Amino acid sequence: MLDPAWVREHDFDVLHLHFGFDALDPDDLVALVDAVHDTGRAFVQTVHDLRNPHHLDRRLHDEQLDALLPRADALLTLTPGAAGEIQRRWGREATVVPHPHVVDLRTMAVAADCRARRRTDAFRVGLHVKSLRPSMAPLRVLPTLAETVADLPGAVLQVNAHRDVVQGGAREDAELYEWLRDAEASGSVDLRVHDFLPDQDLWNYLGSLDLSVLPYRFGTHSGWLEACRDLGTTVLAPTCGYFAEQGPVLSYEHDEDHIDLASLDAAVRRAHAERPQWGAGIDERRVQRAEVAAVHERVYADVARTVGR
Repeated sequence: MLDPAWVREHDFDVLHLHFGFDALDPDDLVALVDAVHDTGRAFVQTVHDLRNPHHLDRRLHDEQLDALLPRADALLTLTPGAAGEIQRRWGREATVVPHPHVVDLRTMAVAADCRARRRTDAFRVGLHVKSLRPSMAPLRVLPTLAETVADLPGAVLQVNAHRDVVQGGAREDAELYEWLRDAEASGSVDLRVHDFLPDQDLWNYLGSLDLSVLPYRFGTHSGWLEACRDLGTTVLAPTCGYFAEQGPVLSYEHDEDHIDLASLDAAVRRAHAERPQWGAGIDERRVQRAEVAAVHERVYADVARTVGR
């Protein structure tokens, strides 16, 4: 669909781009939008990432955004902070549309019931190293996190790792795995190694946590954060990006150049002491979904009418 030939061969009114252009040359993206416009259609983009979490070097993504954003007929994004950055960098106004729920409503209801029945003295902190995106810096976070959790009554630190990170896969990190094995042997970490989790297993895992720690040193927005909110799990997010604008979260200072471990320790202790209930309820998500749909309908109608065919 991101090929100008596909655009010219298919009938539609609006092409709305979210993801999928990571590896494309900026000139190819210019050609894509030109093909949309040359055939009388409209191009809309939702800007999820202002800094690509998969790219260690930001230059390619910046060039891709330079190709797309000035040419879009309408822009959307998820937070006011991201909209402000878009205005500063490209002089374009982006409509802010909140991220809708990630977890289905029935699973949200089951998770809420399970959480209500859970022991109140237990406190499970989770850090998921997945397939180690370049944006992730778990070893900056883990030593302090383990020390803090060990000092809290009833608290457990659970680390979930994909096999490709710790068992000879494409993203193996020997230093991280050595640390995790030692921590597991000492009893300071409950280590779970597995392949990619199907959705239901992922929701069960996230719903079992009281606090999910995001070990990102750069980024913009997070679908993981939204899934945690759907399941009633408090999120501890870094101060980089605009994670804290997506919904109520705890924060600690962390970006590419700096981490404040005291703020990490303090946030975990606050979560343990206060047990904040900052999840997004089912009624809230229903209303939000309707609002998101209405905004998209309005944007599509506006650009289709303006561009015309």
